[in-house]
Amino acid sequence: MKAREVKRAKMVAKYAEKRAALKAAGDYAALDKLPKNASPVRLHNRCSLTGRPRGYMREFGLSRIQFREMASNGLIPGVKKASW
Repeated sequence: MKAREVKRAKMVAKYAEKRAALKAAGDYAALDKLPKNASPVRLHNRCSLTGRPRGYMREFGLSRIQFREMASNGLIPGVKKASW
């Protein structure tokens, strides 16, 4: 799944200019003929370590589970467990 997501991201980047030009021209028939994976809507954020799609934290690029493990082990600079 991680590889598939990377492939989609590359395709979105490849067709970004063409998609913007077709959108500006209002040529929806040509837009429809572009590959479906070239649409940025099909991208989904995933954990960079495990590929987990849910519980994703944008600031760190990790799922909540990996974030908690790494933070507890002191592997994320500037993050520490709250205690009061």
